[in-house]
Amino acid sequence: MDAKELRGKSPTELREQLLSLYREHFNLRVQRATGQLGNPSRFRALRREIARVKTIMNEQKRTGA
Repeated sequence: MDAKELRGKSPTELREQLLSLYREHFNLRVQRATGQLGNPSRFRALRREIARVKTIMNEQKRTGA
C-alpha cells in the first residue's frame, strides 16, 4: 500500500493496519525460527510498510487531523 492510500485513511484504520502488519511480522519470525519461511524478502517489505504507516500516523497527529 502506498502513502497516498494511507493518507486517506482514518487514524483508527491506520492503527488496525499497523496491528495486522505486526501480526504478519510475528508470523514470519515464527516461520523463520521453525525453518518454514518461504519468502525472506517479505521481512524488508514489512518493515518498510510498518514505517510508512507510523510516519503517516505521526503526520496526522502533528497536523491534528
